Parts: sequence; C-alpha cells; structure tokens
Amino acid sequence: MSEPRQLVLDLGHRTALGAEDFLVGGSNAAAVALIDQWPDWPGPAALVVGPKQSGKSHLAHVWRHKSGAETLTAAALGEADVARLSPGGALVVEDLDQGIGCERTLFHLFNLAREHRGSLLLTSAAAPGDLAVTLPDLRSRLRAAVLVEISPPDDGLLRAVLVKHFADRQITVDPQVISYLMTNMERTMAAAASIVAAIDQVALAERRKVSRMLAAEVLTRIRQGGESA
Repeated sequence: MSEPRQLVLDLGHRTALGAEDFLVGGSNAAAVALIDQWPDWPGPAALVVGPKQSGKSHLAHVWRHKSGAETLTAAALGEADVARLSPGGALVVEDLDQGIGCERTLFHLFNLAREHRGSLLLTSAAAPGDLAVTLPDLRSRLRAAVLVEISPPDDGLLRAVLVKHFADRQITVDPQVISYLMTNMERTMAAAASIVAAIDQVALAERRKVSRMLAAEVLTRIRQGGESA
C-alpha cells in the first residue's frame, strides 16, 4: 500500500525585498542603475517596463524606501490621488498595463512632478506605445518619461534566481537540478517562480527530496496540465 500524501498547508514563504536581495544581471542592470541614480534622474518621471515577475515591483519597493514614496496601483487611481504627490515628493504607480483608473489623474501627477520637482516611478508589463491610453496628453507624457526595460534573464541570472527561490523556501538543491531546469523550462522569471513553488509543493506532499527526477516529473505535470513552463 502506498504511503499517504502529507497534508500541505499553503502558508506561503518569506521573500526578501531589500536592495541587497535583488539579483542583478545584464537583463535588469539598466533598471537597477535607474533606481541607484535617483534623485539625479534626467527627468521627473521614469517608467520600468518588463514581463510579469521580472522584478519591477521589487525595484519599486526598494525605491519607495529610498525616496519615501507612497505606492498606488494604476487601475485604482482616482481624482483624490492627485493630492498624494506633494511638492518635492515621490510616488510609485504600478501596473499601468492593467488599466488606468483615471487617466486625467495620472496626467496631473506627471505635471506636478515636473512643476514641483517631484519624482514619479511607474511600472508596466507593456511599452508606452502599447498601453490602452485614450488621453492624448497622457500618451505624450508617457512617451517622454525616462524608459528602462527589463529583458528575459541570461543564463547567469536565471541560475541565480532559481537558487534564490529554493533558498527562500529553505531548500538546498543540487546544481544538477538547476542545470536540468534551465535546459527544460521556459526561460522567464515567472516560470522560475512557479516551477520552484510546484516542486516544493510536490516534495512536501509526497515527502520526497528535491532531485533531478522530481524536477522532471513536476515539469511533465505542468506541461500536461497546460500551464506555462
């Protein structure tokens, strides 16, 4: 008779969000340099563009602590949020690609940052020209913002990210497992996070050590389930 599966409670895990915990490679070096360069930006507003889970929110978190900024989501923007950017202050507006609740508010925030020496950091998974923006003046402001892009990770960064995701879950993994995953997975930050989470879940549920064989089984399950890997 097979051993019963262990009940796993999805309690999450702690992921560090400090500047020293952000892994830097060629794909995100420009975005990291932008954060480090503040307050000496070439303009009052900067836009970080990158795919899901590429580190945009992590960098925004680092900048928020550095600048004292408040964070808002673009989809929730309303008229009252104009007052959140004080003269000389800083503000983060995240996820422009998920929709902009009030385009006129964001337009006013751009103007306030320029006129009162404030700073505006925006994040998006889509480039300015690909955003669904109807207000012409806002489209112009977005295109004029300092733009940095986060591209897909190179080998060194992807390897480091996989190791870090396992370490965040207190898992010491054999280098062969990392090499196998890099060869067979979708090469994105989002895939790295979801694959490590799935491996951890199966390892706990089936009381198994994280191994190359287990990694292969999990990748097969993900593909059979129609999920991206």
